Amino acid sequence: MNAPQDTTSDDSQVDPAPVLATVHRSHREGYAGPVDVSIVVPVQSPEAEVRDVTRALGTQLDRLGKTWEIIFVFDGVEGMAWEAVQGLHAERGQQIKTILFKNPFGESVCLSAAFERAHGGLILTSPQYVQVDPLELERMLQAIDEGADFVTPWRHPRVDPVLNRLQSGFFNWVIRQIIRGEFHDLNCYFRLIRREVLEEISVYGDMYRFLPVMAFRQGFQVVEVRVRHLTEWGRAGFFGMGVYIRRFLDVLAVMFLAKFTLKPLRFFGTLGGLSALIGGGICTWLAGEKLLLDVSISGRPMLVAGVLLLVLGVQIIGFGLVGEIIIFSQARNLKEYRIERIYE
Repeated sequence: MNAPQDTTSDDSQVDPAPVLATVHRSHREGYAGPVDVSIVVPVQSPEAEVRDVTRALGTQLDRLGKTWEIIFVFDGVEGMAWEAVQGLHAERGQQIKTILFKNPFGESVCLSAAFERAHGGLILTSPQYVQVDPLELERMLQAIDEGADFVTPWRHPRVDPVLNRLQSGFFNWVIRQIIRGEFHDLNCYFRLIRREVLEEISVYGDMYRFLPVMAFRQGFQVVEVRVRHLTEWGRAGFFGMGVYIRRFLDVLAVMFLAKFTLKPLRFFGTLGGLSALIGGGICTWLAGEKLLLDVSISGRPMLVAGVLLLVLGVQIIGFGLVGEIIIFSQARNLKEYRIERIYE
């Protein structure tokens, strides 16, 4: 991954099948061809600033001479934002597309559904409000022109509360230690992505957050660019316990995907071996007390704990062995690399 570029402006799992979504297709009929940039905006609030996003990003892309379309994916919401998009349809025609889900499915499904219907060679994902200075698009497009496959932002300096910044900084620091990559702001979704990246990477669950990590691991050139942070939506301060548990599980998933996808026995073997070692040690200690000191061990909680840890460790190692068998049998269908160029 390239080093971060200082580009701050000076003045500034549900399959999204058609049955689940209502898509405005009338503007696609008679479409002349591909566009340069497809903007994807998941809408998760009736107060989403759809007009501001369209005006800010569209004006900047027009200034840069890029053709564009914008796809709003309404994730189980309507309200004022839906009414505003209907007005945009009337004003801009085929540049505006909307997808409406009856129920909320999350950002990953929104991105997948929009990508299937996007015409652009580049995909720009944006929050439902103007989070980043649109002028930064010029520098992000420049990074693409210089060979980047994925441009991910680093909001610097941040304008949200200090406690939020500390939590975000710790989260990104943990990810950096796991993947050995220099990502500083995985929580910002203002990203510019080549189409082929999303054609090769599966997005599911909460993995949209880790798209730069997955692209980096797949061998794409990921460039981090500093951008000017304008505003931030969302809760300030501490979140509920459920949020922190989900973030911990996300980090665990990233660690597994980054290091053990094709080597499951190393992961499960380490956990299982540690559990079996502790359990075996406890059982050996108690057996020694029984044989050498004639101490009764029946009914002792340590005996139950030792046996449970020993059995659990063997089972976890067994999971790893089953995973290895699956990887071995499917090895010909798996590809963990990407060829940049072949010279003959």
